[in-house]
Amino acid sequence: MSDPVFPDLDGRSVFITGGGKGIGAALTEGFLRQGARVAFVQRSDAAGFADRMAEETGNRPLFLQCDVTDTAALRAAMARAAEAHGPVTVLVNNAANDERHATLDVDEAFWDWSQAVNLKSYFFACQAAIPGMQAAGGGAIVNFSSISYVMGASGYAAYTSANGAITAMTRSLAREFGPDGIRVNALLPGWVLTERQLEKWADPDSLAAHLDRQCLKRHLEPRDMVGGTLFLASDASRAMTGQALVIDGGVVVTG
Repeated sequence: MSDPVFPDLDGRSVFITGGGKGIGAALTEGFLRQGARVAFVQRSDAAGFADRMAEETGNRPLFLQCDVTDTAALRAAMARAAEAHGPVTVLVNNAANDERHATLDVDEAFWDWSQAVNLKSYFFACQAAIPGMQAAGGGAIVNFSSISYVMGASGYAAYTSANGAITAMTRSLAREFGPDGIRVNALLPGWVLTERQLEKWADPDSLAAHLDRQCLKRHLEPRDMVGGTLFLASDASRAMTGQALVIDGGVVVTG
């Protein structure tokens, strides 16, 4: 199965947070195969992944090691990406951490860390990208949220709080910067079975229970998020902004 081709993404300057693992790695590969000039940040060393992508796609991504909770470092990485590839006109905020936690055990330090990863980094990445998009005459921002907050899922209230806020922020930014030709949309995945999910939480009972909720009876994998992201980034969705696109196999029914 191959992803759809969006010709307008060829040569576009794309910046992806958390682009070296899980869903982010699939997104990096997806944009590279469109011919985009991709830069991505990852806290861990993703140089080997970047080398493999260069070999497999013929298009080398720019890997910039960075902790997205360090706002100064994130801004510096985005500036380096713009120097290398031209102003970032597609921003994909994907980096997240859904560490499970009991509400009564959460202290202020954990709360602040969770919001720094899952929400603050999104806001400041948008803030850093928007001036270049304004100068370029427009751009597209895709903010990854989650269906977990729509479902009222328990077991990680700090994370679901951030995801609800991501959707709210997406709507506000779409309204504020629409006159500049900047589109801002959210993408809400269902349970995507990344290596992290399989290692930490995907026990047989949980997998069976979730699949029972899905209309489509197969588990989701990272590449299932690629087509929707490419669509939101491309001119194919040029009249779409301030929206929340759900890709979850049919758990949350919207409309």
